[in-house]
Amino acid sequence: MTGKERILCTLSGGIPDRIPVALFVQQEYLSYYYKKGGMDRVKDAALLASELGFDLITRQRTHEEPFWTRKSYPNWEVTKKEEISGSNIHRHLEINTPGGLLRQTESAPYDPAIIEGVHFITTKFMINTPEDFELFRKYMPARDKAYFEEMKDIAAAAHGFVGDLGICSPWGPGGVFNAACILRDISQLCMDPYEDENFYHEFMDFLSSALERDYEMLAETEHECLGMQGNMANGRLVGPDFFRKNIQPYEQRLIDAVKNKGKYVLYHNCGPAKKLYGNYKEMKMSVWETISPPPQGDNDIAEAKEILGKDLVLSGNMDQIHFLKEAKVDEVCAAAEKLITICKPGGKYLFDTSDYLEANTPLENIKAMIETVKACGKY
Repeated sequence: MTGKERILCTLSGGIPDRIPVALFVQQEYLSYYYKKGGMDRVKDAALLASELGFDLITRQRTHEEPFWTRKSYPNWEVTKKEEISGSNIHRHLEINTPGGLLRQTESAPYDPAIIEGVHFITTKFMINTPEDFELFRKYMPARDKAYFEEMKDIAAAAHGFVGDLGICSPWGPGGVFNAACILRDISQLCMDPYEDENFYHEFMDFLSSALERDYEMLAETEHECLGMQGNMANGRLVGPDFFRKNIQPYEQRLIDAVKNKGKYVLYHNCGPAKKLYGNYKEMKMSVWETISPPPQGDNDIAEAKEILGKDLVLSGNMDQIHFLKEAKVDEVCAAAEKLITICKPGGKYLFDTSDYLEANTPLENIKAMIETVKACGKY
């Protein structure tokens, strides 16, 4: 089987020739491995997959930014400015509408070699009051035809680079709660259902509708699978009842929108999730990653496999933050073999780390991990 065939077979619930080694790579490791900046997480990730012999699921960010911040529309004038201050970079966004201004600032550590892969955090929020939301809702623009044509062109180019090495699974503009946390402070967002329930559900419903159309459009391109970020609503922040009432219905709308187009959904929570296993079972996303073990997460892979393995494809569980960087080669081989022993029965597993490969990870450890899975993961 090719990498593409192997991954798609697994996503469909079939049994491939072996467990896919679907490593999560982006600028951090690519820049470290190739010793240069400006790396592309499709083209250069495909080159790395070809060199090291793993199965590729790309994670491009080309449509992670929502359409309403990309450019100006009638009654929606977008102005952007970047500022480097010390070791940090700040991205200032201002949206001028006939009813007033919406402003937002996102910040991150500044490293020009990997800046394309860095995730910014919001330090000044756009939606602070019900009045801000009314401006956002009233003047939200409609997507133009060029937006969809750009999506199609980017998808076609990505597939040209990846070929039979694997599949493309770009990040969309986020699960609804993740997207909401960019617009509104997370502490306030968690209190909204108690302090102003009508506001919370109106906000989340409107945001869901906007994101739902983006995911539908992405699903109409060549992409086989779409990434959906769900890590903010993790098991350390919320419990299953709060999640089921206030988050799950909105995430479900996006998942269903993609699956109704015949495509797969890769749902990302790289933190604690044990409390949410029941929710994930109900949501029926195609793939849940990354099943992070302690201390980054609280997940036990055997338990996750038992509870979710018949309903979802699972991906991850190899600690790449400490273990993979610090262990000896024989320890890496033993850990990979143990993970395969647990996850191999019944299929529906993608071997991966518990998030993206990091800089300073010994190449001999990565190669040993890949070759162990190839040998032990055969069906």
